[in-house]
Amino acid sequence: MAGPILFFGELLIRLTAPGNELLMQSPTLNLHVGGAEANVAIGLARLGHATRMVSVVPDNALGRGTLSTVRSHGVDCSAVSQAPGRMGLYFLQVGAGLRSSEIVYDRAGSSFAQAGADAFDWDSLLAGARLLHLSGITPALGPQSAEHALAAARAARRLGVPLSFDGNYRALLWDAWNSDPRAILSELIGMADILFGNHRDLSLVLDRQFSGEGEDRRREAAEAGFAAFPDLKLIASTARHTVSADHHRIAARVDLRDGGYQTSETEVTGIVDRIGAGDAFAAGVLHAHLGGGDAKTMAESGLALTCLKHSLPGDASLFGQGDIDAFMAGGLDVRR
Repeated sequence: MAGPILFFGELLIRLTAPGNELLMQSPTLNLHVGGAEANVAIGLARLGHATRMVSVVPDNALGRGTLSTVRSHGVDCSAVSQAPGRMGLYFLQVGAGLRSSEIVYDRAGSSFAQAGADAFDWDSLLAGARLLHLSGITPALGPQSAEHALAAARAARRLGVPLSFDGNYRALLWDAWNSDPRAILSELIGMADILFGNHRDLSLVLDRQFSGEGEDRRREAAEAGFAAFPDLKLIASTARHTVSADHHRIAARVDLRDGGYQTSETEVTGIVDRIGAGDAFAAGVLHAHLGGGDAKTMAESGLALTCLKHSLPGDASLFGQGDIDAFMAGGLDVRR
């Protein structure tokens, strides 16, 4: 039996203004549990994969409630420890029409961000793991978190555990401390087998621009990424055209060293919640990849989950294989 897929990152509580209200417009906020890595873990658990979260939360009602929620979706949280500090939070103001969504972070000083140098025994945690998934959000939190992410990746490389890495560049987090995102992200991508990132992510780490348009620019960026990072085997990304806050056009792309595949655009209208759509895409791609799928299968699986996620409140994809199959079949009538 295959070992679990390991996910390392901060668990968060999201507080959202109701409906399309502005933050503080009324004295009500809706609560959801999330975090980039946890979202992928939940998405894959709902698709039948063994997933295990590695993180730190405070020993209080918020930390315990967060763990209960993540466990309820089938994620193993036995490697999540409890430590002094606070729960990381973020606040979401959902956009509408021509007003974009806005996020306010409140995660400084969290239990995860303050985790000490000896908080994680990576040799033990990675023993028997099928894959390790990290994102660029963890190293963006500060120098300690950056070192933890690098230590996890270095251990995975030494132990022969494949690494999946989502660039997830967050300028607000990197700019909050004396950081060097290009150097840190370059080292992490250099140890990865799978990269979730587009031409903008590769422009950042390679310090160059790509001149083409559409698919040509993405392939040019992928080829530059493969040339710069010899261990990289797969690059996956989405292309999103935003018409309004609740109307997007989305395509998915998977590049391999010997070629790639890009889907046609799908019209996504009546958007309920786009937060976590990239994590849903990662879950769909990894689901197909772990099942031996080719570039086309991975891109289509990722597109299905990312489009479906836009219909669901909260941060994580909660869909199963039947939902992916129904999406690909194209039927929108009531399923009964």
